[in-house]
Amino acid sequence: MVDKVWLKSYPAGVPATIDVDEFASIGALFERSVGAFGAKDAYVNMGKAITYAELDRLARDFAAYCQAVLGLPRGARIALMMPNVLQYPIALFGALRAGYVVVNCNPLYTPRELEHQLKDSGAIAIVIVENFVHVLQQVIDKTAIKHVVTTGLGDMLGFPKRALVNLVVKHVKKMVPAWDIPHAVTFRDALARGADAAFAAVAVGHDDIAFLQYTGGTTGVSKGAMLTHGNVIANLQQAHAWISAAVASGKETVVTALPLYHIFALTANCLTFLKLGATNLLITNPRDIPGLVKELGKYPFSVITGVNTLFNALLNDPDFARLDFSTLKVTLGGGMAVQKSVADKWKQVTGMPLIEAYGLTETSPAATINPLDLAEYNGSIGLPISSTEVAIRDADGRDVPLGQSGELCVRGPQVMKGYWNRPEETAQVIASDGFLRTGDVAVMDDRGFVRIVDRKKDMILVSGFNVYPNEVEAVVAMHPGVLEVAAVGVSDEKSGEAVKIYVVRKDPALTADALIAHCRENLTGYKVPHRVEFRDELPKTNVGKIVRRALRDEELAR
Repeated sequence: MVDKVWLKSYPAGVPATIDVDEFASIGALFERSVGAFGAKDAYVNMGKAITYAELDRLARDFAAYCQAVLGLPRGARIALMMPNVLQYPIALFGALRAGYVVVNCNPLYTPRELEHQLKDSGAIAIVIVENFVHVLQQVIDKTAIKHVVTTGLGDMLGFPKRALVNLVVKHVKKMVPAWDIPHAVTFRDALARGADAAFAAVAVGHDDIAFLQYTGGTTGVSKGAMLTHGNVIANLQQAHAWISAAVASGKETVVTALPLYHIFALTANCLTFLKLGATNLLITNPRDIPGLVKELGKYPFSVITGVNTLFNALLNDPDFARLDFSTLKVTLGGGMAVQKSVADKWKQVTGMPLIEAYGLTETSPAATINPLDLAEYNGSIGLPISSTEVAIRDADGRDVPLGQSGELCVRGPQVMKGYWNRPEETAQVIASDGFLRTGDVAVMDDRGFVRIVDRKKDMILVSGFNVYPNEVEAVVAMHPGVLEVAAVGVSDEKSGEAVKIYVVRKDPALTADALIAHCRENLTGYKVPHRVEFRDELPKTNVGKIVRRALRDEELAR
């Protein structure tokens, strides 16, 4: 193991280790924060704020509903399928403090994707925004889901805004396709029934699972990373240790444009800033950049997290540069590589550096972060955070000297317990000495800064979301007109990477449009191929395995 050379590069005040035992569980942290910051706004969404005290009461009502009304046992899996709305943190903290396991679901999942995740996790209850209930309806009979709680986007906004938003969403914009699940209960009814029920406190410890957070990992089959209360507490303590010199308790407003169901925003925004008693500004539709800029103009925000594509889109909106950045303290980029041009322009416009971090679902997610006082973009993913060890290893699992490339491996209290019900795949990624193999090829310099060189995995990173070629290829291959297919990531100005497929046709009349339409029926939008190239044959090894790397190399040579 390389000596911890990174410690000498730590910013002043950042400790080498963190106290993982400060909180016994996320629920214990929650109770400390709602007690300390009761009168302060915890979340703001579409102009409506709820205080920490209100969040405490509403989360308790949801927990009591699940316990006393539904009779869900401790450890039951509850799926949450929502964009950034006030209902999400209420359901999240209600579930966690009652000892349930949260299964985050992307609201844009296709029926096939949702069915797999619900079946694999064994979720028996789901809270879902009504815009997507028609998707659930198609697969619910194939899953263990017994309890469905539905909610309109405007449900927590108060009267009359609640009625107005829901009316516009449903009847003007026609964003709620018809559905029929007879036993479904509304979120507001669930809270009302929970308010009349008793909540029994549950003892939850570090080893208890908090989240089954789904990721493709090293293969195309989506797997649930078991993130325990200990894993997540450790990671928010690590993040807090890194940023605490720059932020003040009870005084920050953090912009949450990334979805809370994504591990980055979940830990970095929702949980780390819960400890700080910050106000989370929830953005429901971050794709509406003019709307987002308008919202930013209403609040003196001090922290913003995002992916490169979000920062790039903001910088390309003419009104963004007119905002007041005098309160901005921290800008954190993760989920995908931050581009130098974007980082440079961000500093030019806002006066603050865009700090790149690195992590994985399997590390809850943060593993490395750059110093917050970085003078300029350095092309690295930063230093291993407190209580975290990084090793760069060769194919045989041996550490390589500083400056040489190898697989980036991470060990620390934030590394997942393993993949849910997949011990063999867990053993493939977590070495006997506890180091997680990330599948990324990296170099560490003599100051401890880590730079990503390449990916061992064939994973494609679209706007911070993982796309696995195996899954895309499996869907394309379902089309009767396809003989062979390979999916690779190609450079894209908007999303960093986009999916391109190379196809050998069985039906010579098959068109690119027909294939993309087929993919849209079976894949979430960001996984759908942007480009299709037809070939007479695909490059293969001597045992007949398609060589994706050869196709990527061709793209790079163009």
